[in-house]
Amino acid sequence: MDKVTLDRFIEIYQSLNKNNLQLLDDIYHPSIQFIDPLHTVNGLESLHHYFENLYANVLSCQFSIKDTESSDNKAFIYWTMHYRHPKLNNGKSIAVEGHSRLVFEGDKIVHHQDYFDVGALLYRHIPLLGTAIRYIDKRTST
Repeated sequence: MDKVTLDRFIEIYQSLNKNNLQLLDDIYHPSIQFIDPLHTVNGLESLHHYFENLYANVLSCQFSIKDTESSDNKAFIYWTMHYRHPKLNNGKSIAVEGHSRLVFEGDKIVHHQDYFDVGALLYRHIPLLGTAIRYIDKRTST
């Protein structure tokens, strides 16, 4: 895996939206395994469906890349995801810090695992549940 391959991944993720999901084919292997704290997806076709559902439910979703590390066939991408969902945070932008571990086979990704705080992504922004979580956070931080 070289810098050009990693840069192509970053470029695609920063431009990805519901109208250009075919770009996933440029970076992912047909037998991709994609894991995040909420889902495990196996295969490129299933990954397309996952992203179709993701983008169908958000108003916007962009990634700001903060740092990268790579060695041999692995890369780590540190990012902030900015997204807007009509039912969360009154449709205002939500920022979530996270990172991705990528494993490449040639110039395609065969394993992609995301790490992020699900509470920051979702739970803290659900009206009643968010209030309870913020209360617990406040109580445990003192």
